[in-house]
Amino acid sequence: MGENLLEIKDLHVNAEEKEILKGIDLEIKKGEIHVIMGPNGSGKTTTANAILNNPMYKKMSGTITFENENINRLKTDEIARKGIFMSFQLPEEIPGISVTNFLKYAKNKMTGKPVKIFEFKEELKNRMDKLNMNSKNMERSLNVGFSGGEKKKNEILQMLVLNPKLAILDETDSGLDVDAIKTVSKGIEMFKNENNAVLIITHNTKILHSLKVDYVHVLVNGQIVKTGSQELAKEIEENGYNQFKA
Repeated sequence: MGENLLEIKDLHVNAEEKEILKGIDLEIKKGEIHVIMGPNGSGKTTTANAILNNPMYKKMSGTITFENENINRLKTDEIARKGIFMSFQLPEEIPGISVTNFLKYAKNKMTGKPVKIFEFKEELKNRMDKLNMNSKNMERSLNVGFSGGEKKKNEILQMLVLNPKLAILDETDSGLDVDAIKTVSKGIEMFKNENNAVLIITHNTKILHSLKVDYVHVLVNGQIVKTGSQELAKEIEENGYNQFKA
C-alpha cells in the first residue's frame, strides 16, 4: 500500500471525566480500508470524534498525526479542510437548506473555490443515480423527512462530492436493509483509490459481506485487542466479542 495517511499513538481520551480510550495505536496508509469493530460502549465512536477533535472528548495523552502533521490541537473545521470527512450515526436534519445548497457550501469551504451550480447539479444527479437515490431529493431540505436509509445514502453522497483524503464512516450500516448496505458498499468502492483511505466503524459484520477490507481491528474496553484480516470479522460473526479481553 501507500504512505502513511493517519497515525494514532498511545491515545488516551476522556469523556465527561470518564476514561474511554486507554492507549490505542492505529496506522492507516493511503489505499487502505480499515474497520474498527467492537461491542457497544467500547470506544469506537470516541475514536472517530477524537480524530476530528470534538471538544466533548478530551485527549489526555497521545498523538494523532495526519499526513505527518500533528493535528491534536487543530479545530474540527480545520481538520476537515485538511481532508478528513466523518459521517454520523444519526445524520442531522436541517430545515430550509436543500441538499444541493448544503453540499455546494461544503464543497466551497473544502476547496476554497467557487462552485459552478449547473455543473454541480449534474454531478450530483449522476452520483445519486449510481447510489440508487431519487434525484428529486436534491431540492429537499437536508435529511428532513428522509428515511434512515436515505439519510445514510446521503452521507455517502457527501463523501463522494467532497472527496476527502480520509473518510470515517461511523455506523453507516446501522439499521439498513441488505439492499441499502450494498448501495453503501458500492459508494465506498466508488470513492476508494490509491491516494485516499477509509475507516469504517461498526459493531456488526453486515457491511463486510459486500466489501473487501484490508484490516479489521477489535476494540474492547478502550483498547485495540486484536488486528487481523477480513477473516477476523468472520471469527467475530461466529463467536462474538466475549472471546476478546482488554
